[in-house]
Amino acid sequence: MAEDLKTVPLNDVHQQLGAKMVPFAGYNMPVRYSSDLDEHHTVRRAVGIFDVSHMGEFRVRGPQALDLIQRVTSNDASKLQPGKAQYSCLPNSQGGIVDDLLVYKLAEEDYLLVVNASNIEKDWNWIQEHNTQGAEMENVSDTISLFAVQGPKAIQALQSLTETDLTSIPYYSFVQGTFAGAPNVIISATGYTGAGGFELYVPNESAQQVWDKVMEAGKPFGLKPIGLGARDTLRLEMGYCLYGNDITDETSPLEAGLGWITKFTKDFTNSESLKKQKEAGVERKLVGFLMDGPGIPRGHYELVNEAGEKIGDVTSGTQSPSLSKGIGLGYVNTALSAPGSKIFVQIRGKNQPATVVKLPFVPGTEEA
Repeated sequence: MAEDLKTVPLNDVHQQLGAKMVPFAGYNMPVRYSSDLDEHHTVRRAVGIFDVSHMGEFRVRGPQALDLIQRVTSNDASKLQPGKAQYSCLPNSQGGIVDDLLVYKLAEEDYLLVVNASNIEKDWNWIQEHNTQGAEMENVSDTISLFAVQGPKAIQALQSLTETDLTSIPYYSFVQGTFAGAPNVIISATGYTGAGGFELYVPNESAQQVWDKVMEAGKPFGLKPIGLGARDTLRLEMGYCLYGNDITDETSPLEAGLGWITKFTKDFTNSESLKKQKEAGVERKLVGFLMDGPGIPRGHYELVNEAGEKIGDVTSGTQSPSLSKGIGLGYVNTALSAPGSKIFVQIRGKNQPATVVKLPFVPGTEEA
């Protein structure tokens, strides 16, 4: 029901900008302002701003904060210094994933966890359940607005709004301070597009001011507001996983190609069985594939081998604006997971040929 949807603080601004609003993860969100294609190319070639204030944020503080984060996340948060962030996931007890998330170290014994909007309550309950040592937890999701300013011209578009030299913030690092006249803003060199740029965590009371100033400062560089439609095609071109599609409660981080954030140098939820899975080898893997000819793969389409036998399912698919070809992600038998492997996508009753390729589909500007 529309009346049950939550709204982001700048909901009215998006409607005034002519955005098409759709329900997404329980929120009324802008899916596009002009066209998905135009917005996608704006981010790849210039700069765009996304309002992703629906994302969830938890503060975890105190002497037990790191211990809790180490126990519930797969990556090694002990490696973080203040001003650094890492990508991680919350493994469940059955070999799957509760959610993927970002872990920010704000200061000693002070962390910010950024989770997917659709999983805020689920993640909160999961982490709380494991908070047996009394770390201080606070759900600050409803107090923070989040804007992603992405694209090769992001630094030029934003530099006039801060005294911080934006070129000096390495990938997956951040600074806290005044931005666009607003205090207590986190300027983070992270994003979900592969096009470079920053994510701005802004107290709600400053959201309108920061949005307006970014729109104004970015105008000479072609900055436009961008909706969730282009966000999805941009992340898919990079092969980034989307929770609920490519990773779920039933997918292992090792199957999903997330071994790089799964560190067995420490104990965490289900680490023993995941370690065994790594040693034995996974039976299926998440791969990227490029359509050989026409046809657009979509989520839940079946993937088959040359004999027409089912080998998996498409988890995400689209027509790539950058390549003008159909691209997709999906799980296949490990035997068919190597780049160059031939697979087929069942599209409207026909088996359309595709080739497994090394990700990303489109080169990104960031360095991990």
